[in-house]
Order: sequence, then structure tokens, then C-alpha cells
Amino acid sequence: MNFTKMHGIGNDFICVNGFEEYIEYPGELAKVLCDRHFGIGADGLLLILPPDGNSSSEQADCRMELYNADGSRAQMCGNGIRCVGKYVYEHGLVRKTSLVVETLAGVRKMELKLCGDNVDSVKVDMGSPRLNAHSIPILCERDIVLQEPVWAGEQVFSITGVSMGNPHAVIFTDNLAEVPVEQAGMMLEFHPRFPERMNIEFCQIMDQAHIRIRVWERGVGETLGCGTGACAAVCASVLNNYTDRNVCVYLPGGELQVAWEYTSNRIYLSGKVEQVFEGKINTKNE
Repeated sequence: MNFTKMHGIGNDFICVNGFEEYIEYPGELAKVLCDRHFGIGADGLLLILPPDGNSSSEQADCRMELYNADGSRAQMCGNGIRCVGKYVYEHGLVRKTSLVVETLAGVRKMELKLCGDNVDSVKVDMGSPRLNAHSIPILCERDIVLQEPVWAGEQVFSITGVSMGNPHAVIFTDNLAEVPVEQAGMMLEFHPRFPERMNIEFCQIMDQAHIRIRVWERGVGETLGCGTGACAAVCASVLNNYTDRNVCVYLPGGELQVAWEYTSNRIYLSGKVEQVFEGKINTKNE
């Protein structure tokens, strides 16, 4: 199987051209290949496939399927879809700078910024955030989950809930460096109030235009970057009156630009994306 290793601010993926390759059990393969000691190593296995061709996706250029390192299927991934944009353009699958991509969370549009004949950065229309507790989903008596107390172990966390096509719980802190991300993230991911598990963002406000976050990703663990997490953190920051709607988000792997438009209610994610290397690996499918 041929593959390409890519990343968006350190959020890394094993990308496979599904126009040419067929993977019978992608979830099982993801667990093997994403292992950083015995496999290639990545946060997820990213399949780039032809569009389904149904009535809701006739205009799509391609389809994205993402499997986390634990083999679970991800509905959406902001950094992953930006890698898709760079891949399809530079590998000649789609030679245009305005793309439409199918995801499990729906169709997403993106714009590619070129440097010569290479894609330097990608801007994605991430759609409108879903804030209703039932649609995230979070078990909560209130419709909007704003600074909702959630007990994990002997500690209580105040969460703000957002869905970007996948569920997020944002927790604000005054000192990001002191947050026990692994311990708290693991407990909160599987909390009984989160029926579909949860992505957890720990967020420190720097000023109205800048925030820092660390992310515990559902099915992966702490990652260097998370596009949907950055969007959710900005959304939560605006809802709590901490920031403006155009924010630079700093993550351990780099920075992303997030804009939540007031009139359209849509969130746009921008940032750089990189190809690391290409390779070929034997799998049981060959």
C-alpha cells in the first residue's frame, strides 16, 4: 500500500489515495499503522476517496474518511481535511483551488493558497457550530451548555459544549501549563454525561484576539494540533464574552486562524499544511 505522511501543525496523518487503493478493514489497519513504535506513527489514517455520488454530494470533488489511532471513525477533522486539500491538488486528483469535500459531518468547502505549484495553506468553511446539548451530545438539563459543572474524579470542571460535526467540551484555565491534560482528558473523554465520548479543550485566554489551547482528542489522546478543537475553543470564548470573533489560536504544534462570522454563523479555519514523506508498506490486504 502506498501512503503519504502529512500534518497540519503537528496533527499528523497517514494519507492513502482511495482512488487507487482499497482497504478492507480501515479501522483495524489504523490501529496498526498509527502505532508510533511498531507502525508508521500518526494520529489517524486518512482515506481520500471518490465522492459517493448521491444527490446530496454530486458537487463534491472527493470524500474523506478518517480513522483515529484507536480504530474509531471520526466524523470530522479540521487539520485532516486541510491535508486532503493539499493532497488532491499536488497529486493531480483535482487541479483547482476551490474544493468541495464530503465528510461524515457533511460537505465542506475549502480554498487553497498556492506558493508556486504547491499548496502553502488551506482555508476551510467548517460550517455552523451546533450548541444545543442534545445535538452535541451532552446530557444536560439546559439547552445551551455554558460553564456547566462536570465532576471527574475528585475535581469539578466547568465546560462549554460545542459541536463542530464532532463533540467538544471547552474548559477555561488561567494557567495552561499546569493542567493535567492526560489525567483529566482521559477521565472526561469517557464521562457518562458524554454519550459519544468527548474531545476536550483546555483553553487560556491571552487577550481578545489570541488564545492558547491544549487538546485531548477522542480516540487519540493529546495531540499537537486540532482544527475542530481550535474552532470549538474560539466559539466557546465568544459565547463566554472572552474574545472577539477573529482569533489566533496557539497550539503546541503551531498556530491556526479562526473566524466565526456573525452574519452567516459559519466558522472558517485557516493554517499551513505539510507533506512529510511518501512510502510503501506491506499490509494484509496485499
